[in-house]
Amino acid sequence: MSAPVETLASDGTDAQALPLALAEARILGLPVSAWPRIIAPVVIGVLVLALWEFAVRWNEVPSYVLPGPLLVAQTLVADWGTLSGSLWVTLKITFMALAAAVVVGVTLAVLFSQSKWLEMALLPYAVILQVTPVVAIAPLIIIWADDIDLSLLICAWIVAFFPILSNTILGLNSADHNLVNLFELYGASRWQTLRYLKLPAALPYFLAGLKISGGLALIGAVVAEFVAGTGGSASGLAYRILEAGYQLKIPRVFAALVMISLSGVAIFLATSLISHLLLRRWHESAIRREN
Repeated sequence: MSAPVETLASDGTDAQALPLALAEARILGLPVSAWPRIIAPVVIGVLVLALWEFAVRWNEVPSYVLPGPLLVAQTLVADWGTLSGSLWVTLKITFMALAAAVVVGVTLAVLFSQSKWLEMALLPYAVILQVTPVVAIAPLIIIWADDIDLSLLICAWIVAFFPILSNTILGLNSADHNLVNLFELYGASRWQTLRYLKLPAALPYFLAGLKISGGLALIGAVVAEFVAGTGGSASGLAYRILEAGYQLKIPRVFAALVMISLSGVAIFLATSLISHLLLRRWHESAIRREN
C-alpha cells in the first residue's frame, strides 16, 4: 500500500501541511474538533439561564430584587437606545487606554531591554503604579486632570499598562542567548539584534499580555466611571448602572452588566484572533499538530 500523499501549505512551508488521509471534516466551515468547545459552554449557559428563570418564577422573586433572564433581555431591547450610547462611551475609553498601554508599555520594555540601569531605576515605580488600587486614586486623578475623559483614560491606562510591560520585558529577555551570541559574533548592531531576534521572540509574550490588558482596560474604564459617575459627570455604562440602581430599575442594571460582560468577551476573542493570526505559521503554541 502506498503512503498517503502530503499536501503543502500555500506559502511553500509545511507548517500546516497534513496528509490527505488525515484531513479533518468541517461543519459550517469549522473543523469537527472545534465544535465541542463551542457547544459545551452554550449548553451550560442555556441550562443556567433556564434554571435562573425557573427559580425566579417559582419563588415569585420581585423584579427589583432579582429579574429573570427574559425580563433582562426585554429591558436590553427596550433600553437599547440609551444603553448603546453609554456602551460606546465606555468602549471608546477602553480602546484608547489599551492603545496607550501598548505604545507606552512596549516602548518602555524596549528601553529597559537596552539599558539594565534604566530598568532597575524605573521598573519599581511601574510596580508601585500597578499595585495601587485605581479606585483609591481615581478621585485624585479626576481632580488633577480637570477633564473627565482624560481622567477616565488615565485610570484605565494604569490598570492595563503593567501586563504589557512585564510580559514584553520577559519576552525580550527570553531570546535564545546562543542566538544573541551568534548575532554579536557576526557583528550585528543592537538595533539589528532587537529587530530580527528579540522582538520576534517577544511577540508571543506581548500578545499574552495584550489578552490580559484588554479586559483590564475595560475594568479600569468602568471603575473610573463609577467614581466619576457619583458626581453625574460621566455617561458611560457604569453611570447608567448607578442611575438605574438609585431608581430601583434592577432589570436595567442587569442589562448593562450583560453588555459589559459581552464586551469583555468580544475583546478577549478579538485579541485571541490577533494572536492566532500572528503566530499560527511559526510559533509552537499556535501551530496545528496531527496528534
